[in-house]
Formats: sequence, C-alpha cells, structure tokens
Amino acid sequence: MPRQRSEEAGAEHAPAEPVPCRVVVCRDCCCGSRKVTGVDHDRQLTRLTEEVPVRVSDCLDVCEHANVIVVQPSAAARAAGARPVWLGLVNDRDATEDIVAWVQAGGPGIAPCPDILDLYVFTPPRRA
Repeated sequence: MPRQRSEEAGAEHAPAEPVPCRVVVCRDCCCGSRKVTGVDHDRQLTRLTEEVPVRVSDCLDVCEHANVIVVQPSAAARAAGARPVWLGLVNDRDATEDIVAWVQAGGPGIAPCPDILDLYVFTPPRRA
C-alpha cells in the first residue's frame, strides 16, 4: 500500500538549510580564562557571535594553544573535501577580525585562508 503524505493545516516541509561555515570556540580550563592574560575573552566571543555562526565548546584538549578556535567548513565544502582548520594562540583582536572575514567569505574549501592566519594554524593530536 502506498504511503500517504500527511499535511497538517496546509504546512509544507521546508528543506533543511544548508550547514554554513562556522567556528567552534574553546572556552574551558585555559581558553577564555585568566590563564591567558592580556585578552578580552568576552569581547572576542561577542565579536565572533555578532558576525558568524559560533558554537562554544568545552576543553578541546590542546591547552598549550590557548585560545583555540576551529573554523569548520560548510556542509558543501566538507562534501568537496574541505576539513576543519584549527587555529591556536588566537589572542589578539586582529586575528579575530581575520577569522570573521574568512568565515564571511565562505571559510575552508570556499575562500583561501588569509596568509596571516597561517601563523595560527596547527594540527591537533589524534584522539584515541
């Protein structure tokens, strides 16, 4: 027997929005804490959330790179082979602005990483 579609009050199911490029901001034991001095951590997080999709994470286990931000590619870029870019020691306003501009331009797999951010890129250790 064929399956019948149920439409409640004429509502149609809209397709899911594509997953955009976004950033994961580590905020736990070291990142975003007074252990990293001279940084307005609240302002950094506010600035990012004002401009780009952000997810705040507990400890990403790379404390020696505090403050850590991971730029995740959009779903389309990921399907085309783009991978997350891990940025460490993001402790100045200019780096935060460069991340915002890169994400707004499309991020990994869509827009080239600004040359200056190459100084912050690191490879996280593999997890067991």
